[in-house]
Amino acid sequence: MKDFPKVLFERLEIPNIHKISVFQEHGGYQMAKRALQMAPEEVTKIVTDSGLRGRGGAGFPTGMKWSFVPKDASKIKYLLCNGDESEPGTFKDRILMEKMPHLLLEGMIIAAHAIDCHRAYIYIRGEFTESIAALEKAIEDCHTENILGKNIFGTKFNLEIHVFKGAGAYICGEETGLISSLEGTKGWPKVKPPFPAIAGFNRLPSIVNNVETLAAVPWILKNGAQAYRKFGTEKSPGTKLFCLSGPVKNPGTYELPCGFPLKDLIFDIGGGLLDDLNLKAVIPGGASAKILTAEEALKTTLCYEGCQTMGTMLGSGGVIVIPHTQCMVDLLHVVSYFFKDESCGQCTPCREGTGWMHKIVDSILHQRGRPEDVQLLLDISENIQGGRTICALADAAAWPVESYVKKFKQEFVDHIEKKACNLYKYSASL
Repeated sequence: MKDFPKVLFERLEIPNIHKISVFQEHGGYQMAKRALQMAPEEVTKIVTDSGLRGRGGAGFPTGMKWSFVPKDASKIKYLLCNGDESEPGTFKDRILMEKMPHLLLEGMIIAAHAIDCHRAYIYIRGEFTESIAALEKAIEDCHTENILGKNIFGTKFNLEIHVFKGAGAYICGEETGLISSLEGTKGWPKVKPPFPAIAGFNRLPSIVNNVETLAAVPWILKNGAQAYRKFGTEKSPGTKLFCLSGPVKNPGTYELPCGFPLKDLIFDIGGGLLDDLNLKAVIPGGASAKILTAEEALKTTLCYEGCQTMGTMLGSGGVIVIPHTQCMVDLLHVVSYFFKDESCGQCTPCREGTGWMHKIVDSILHQRGRPEDVQLLLDISENIQGGRTICALADAAAWPVESYVKKFKQEFVDHIEKKACNLYKYSASL
C-alpha cells in the first residue's frame, strides 16, 4: 500500500508514544513551548492560513473560530475539547486519545494560548474508559513536568486541563448540548446566536474543537501553513482520519489527504469486500450522512466539496460499506431507531418526527406497511429538516430517511406490496 503524508499518525507506531518521556524524545511539546513565545494572534493566523477545518463534522474553519473570541483580557475564556465521539461508524478520536494523549494535550496548550484561555476541559464519552485513563495519566505527568499548571515551561502562562465524563448521549456531541451538560444541566442544545465564542460555557467566551482538529495543530505550527496546504484540496486542505467499517478485508482508521477517492479507500486500502459480496451502497460520513449508491460512491472524492457535489457530506469521516446482501429497509430501521432514541426531545419536529419515521419504517419492515407510507416518509423527513429545530439532529435523522427511500425505493415498495425483499434484484454487480 502506498505511503501517504502523515500529520496525526506521524508518530503513532513509535512504541510507548503515549508516555510523556517517549513523546518528548520525539519532539513532543516543543511546539507548545514555541507557541508560548509567540503572540496569540500570530498562532491564530498560522492556523487560519493553513485552512484547517473542524474535523468533528461541520468543517468550520478553525482559525476563524478562534478569532471570534473577544480580546478582552479581563474576561475568562474556555477551551472545550469535544471527545464525545458518538456518530455511528466513527472511531477515530479514541485512537488519538488512547494512543497519543500528549499530542492532543499539546494541541490544546497551543489553542489555549491563542485564545488567552487558562482553563480547559476534555468532554469525553463515559464509556471510553481506556481513553479517560490515558488522558488523566497524561495530564498528571504534564503537571509533574511543569507542562500544565502554573507558569508552564517557565513562562507566565497558566493552564489547567480537566477531563469531564459524559453519560453516553449523542446530543452532547453538538457543541451547545455539550456546554449544557458541562454546566450540570440537561444536555439540551442552546439557541444560537449568541454563539459559544461569545457566550458559551457559563455564558463566557468558549471555543469547542474536536479531538482530531486540536491534534493537528502542533504539526501545522512546526511545518507551517503552506506545508499543510500541500495536502488535500484547495477547499479542504490537509489530511483527515477516515474510519472504514463494514464487510471489507481491511477495516480500520486511516489518515489520508482530503480529496482521496472513496473507491480507492474501499478497494485498494480496504482490500475490497469480503468473500463474494458486491458493493451496494456507502455511507461516507457517519450514519447521519446521505447514503451513496455504489455507482455514486465510485465517483466520490473524500473532501467537503467532493461529498457536497454528490449530495452528501464528509461529516465525521465514518465510511460504512454496505454489501448487496443488506436489506435497506432493515438498515434504515436500525438508523431511524438510533436517531429517535437519541433525540433530546426539546424541539417538537425532532421529538415527534424521529419517532414517527421510525414507527413507519418498523411497520414496513414487519409487513404492516401501506402504499402511502413511502411518500409519507419523504414528507416527514422534508418537514423536520431545514432549520426548524434548535440543533441539526432533526436534519441528521431526516437525511438517511430521505436518501434511503429515494435511492432504494423499490425495496420499500416490495416490502409493502409483496411482503418480501428482493435483495439481489436491486443490487449492483460491482
